[in-house]
Amino acid sequence: MLVEERRQKVLELVKDRGFVALNDLAARLDFSESTLRRDLDYWDQLGFLKRTHGGAMYTGGQLVMPALEDRTSTSLSEKQIIAQAAAERIRDGDAILLDGGTTTLEVARRLAGRSLQIVTNSLPIANLFASSREVDLVLLGGYVYPKTGVMLGPLCTRMMEDIHVHQAILSVGGITSKGLFNSNLLLVETERQMMRCADEVVVVADHTKLGRQALAFLCELEAIDTLIVDAGVTDEQRALVEGAGVKLIVAGEPTSARESEFGS
Repeated sequence: MLVEERRQKVLELVKDRGFVALNDLAARLDFSESTLRRDLDYWDQLGFLKRTHGGAMYTGGQLVMPALEDRTSTSLSEKQIIAQAAAERIRDGDAILLDGGTTTLEVARRLAGRSLQIVTNSLPIANLFASSREVDLVLLGGYVYPKTGVMLGPLCTRMMEDIHVHQAILSVGGITSKGLFNSNLLLVETERQMMRCADEVVVVADHTKLGRQALAFLCELEAIDTLIVDAGVTDEQRALVEGAGVKLIVAGEPTSARESEFGS
């Protein structure tokens, strides 16, 4: 069997089942697990599936929006480190609300295969979990912003009135001493309702967002509980967060050093 033919069979099996364990795949196709692991990694890199512990789940790859895809490559390594730190704070069984965005999409990719309740307004994120047997998925409705595939507006906010989650994980366009900002007026209205739904409001942002201001004001810094950033954050920016009494997590630092509760 040619490599291309084997890879295609691997993808078809994962697509048909939604999730396939590596040992089941090896038994079905009669290839070694090491060979099939490389095939799964190949499709993972192309965005058609997501590698999980012991297997892979189908994601399709077809719902990545062009504008979102372009932004994903910007500061990708920082976003991945931030996403890992955010995912590690989530416990199995938690209810999580994931905002749309490139960093929150990376968080979602690291939650694949876990037992969670996930609420999202993002089509790309929902696509990751649509076939998952482990995740209870709630997709919020509303006006679809075509550049990024997120739901916005009054319908979306009304759907959240009866929703309660442990964490709302948000992406923002900028953070300054004035507060947090995003690029769309409808988006910030939706995100404010997300914040009302959560026990903990977590913002994930790479260091390039700090010191930057965007079109629409979201909230003051004091309104969020936790900010997860990468090691590119400056001392001055740390002090800004410290003054607001926000928990700062610097992803990539040792666990004992990276998380600090300011103002305590």
